[in-house]
Amino acid sequence: MRYIRYMFLAFVPLFILVFAVYGQDAKQDGHEHEKGKETRMVANIGADGVQHVDITGGEYYYDPNHIVVKVNVPVELKVIKTSGYTPHDIIVKAPEAGIDFKTDFKSKEPAVIKFTPTKVGKYPMYCDKKIPFFKSHRDRGMEGVIEVVE
Repeated sequence: MRYIRYMFLAFVPLFILVFAVYGQDAKQDGHEHEKGKETRMVANIGADGVQHVDITGGEYYYDPNHIVVKVNVPVELKVIKTSGYTPHDIIVKAPEAGIDFKTDFKSKEPAVIKFTPTKVGKYPMYCDKKIPFFKSHRDRGMEGVIEVVE
């Protein structure tokens, strides 16, 4: 009986810590992104011939979360994380379209992702982080789309 009590006392602080880190609200960092609310950006081609897009990844959102790029033109995404302890990543799995990456971003240093889309279409991007007994980051709204156009 004593061991059960000790186990309970050990797991309660751990549960509180996990909830504090992974249960943060999206409004904490000044953004009030609602699940399903679109923040759209059409990439412009820079003087270097590359489409540059800056993405902010925060507590369960991407901004922008709908990115429009041109087919057969190189793309460079710079993903930066807002404040907070929760780790995030950005994933797009569309190798048939020349877009296939999974990149963690954990600090204020931008993660740089380069690809050249080869097929017109809409491709989902999302964060696949999840802690047991909680919703995944994607379920909490951390998802979007890369749309490739002519």
